[in-house]
Amino acid sequence: MTFLQITSLLIVLSGAFGAINYFYLRLPSAIGILVVSLLASFVLLGVDLLMPDLGIADTVRGLVTGIDFSEALLEGMLGLLLFAGALHVKLGDLRAQSRVVFLMATLGIGLSTAIVGFGFSWLTGMPLLTALVFGALISPTDPVAVLGVLREADLPKALETKIAGESLFNDGVGYVVFLVLVGLAYPDTAGHGPAGNPIAGAALLFFQEAVGGVVLGLVLGWITFRVMRRIDDYPLEVLLTLGLAFGGYELAVWLQVSAPIMAVCAGLLIGDVGTSQGMSKQTRDYVASFWELIDEILNAVLFLLIGFEVFAIVFDDDILLTSVVTIALALLARLAAVAIPVTLLRPFRTFNVGVIPIMTWVG
Repeated sequence: MTFLQITSLLIVLSGAFGAINYFYLRLPSAIGILVVSLLASFVLLGVDLLMPDLGIADTVRGLVTGIDFSEALLEGMLGLLLFAGALHVKLGDLRAQSRVVFLMATLGIGLSTAIVGFGFSWLTGMPLLTALVFGALISPTDPVAVLGVLREADLPKALETKIAGESLFNDGVGYVVFLVLVGLAYPDTAGHGPAGNPIAGAALLFFQEAVGGVVLGLVLGWITFRVMRRIDDYPLEVLLTLGLAFGGYELAVWLQVSAPIMAVCAGLLIGDVGTSQGMSKQTRDYVASFWELIDEILNAVLFLLIGFEVFAIVFDDDILLTSVVTIALALLARLAAVAIPVTLLRPFRTFNVGVIPIMTWVG
């Protein structure tokens, strides 16, 4: 199938499964689409067992494995999702929660990566560095699916900002940690530091990715803001934000700085300074609605893809047992990533009741 045909199929299925969820399951949109796509996957696998001559499983498996999931997410969806999420976080709210957000997105990611990595290595016998790569992969949070539910539950603004702010920055930090660990685990795939020192190379890569991503995001966001300030044409201004998200992300990839961190910093600047000083009310409404729609569509397609990844998994008893234990391990790591930063900051500030269990579970 061509790229356009695959994209059309994913959007059609996302809409159909979203409608099924709306009428019958009533779950948050992304979670509902994931559940329906999982059920559809198991139904197709069941039909294939009953009528193997049809070759349904092989056909779907070929389609699923033919999609480069890493490229689709990291090079396509992630920048837009992070930019859209950052637009809705105000710098003033984030500044009030900056310490806990910073600790959870840095110390928390480090703790979670280490706990999952060491535990997964012990559990599977996998080399430690490779297991740590998995730890970095699984540690960043994605609260998109639960934020809507929490807002309906009248969540305190401070707690909502912690959840959203942490998720924005730990995506970027987690991606950088992932790249560094990949460079250490597989040195042939990454450059070395001075005199072939992989530790120095990893430190240099971390600095280049993290600091470079922040600088590029702020520079591109500021330039876009200055241009939008001179324009009062909402379709054009929406197009400029789309160009910033798409073009800035690809420029960051080309410059070899962190594209996720670039997207977050640019989105924060446009969402706060840009909306208050560079847009009319009409433009603000259209920009917010446009990016909310982009966010919903991409999350629907992403969770649909996750549901169909069942076809790319080889099932046996050992893998299923390891999966269940690893879920518990990831939750334990998440608990440490939340509880330790909160405990360190308790002498200096107060926290909402239930902040540790809520932030552990939404992670």
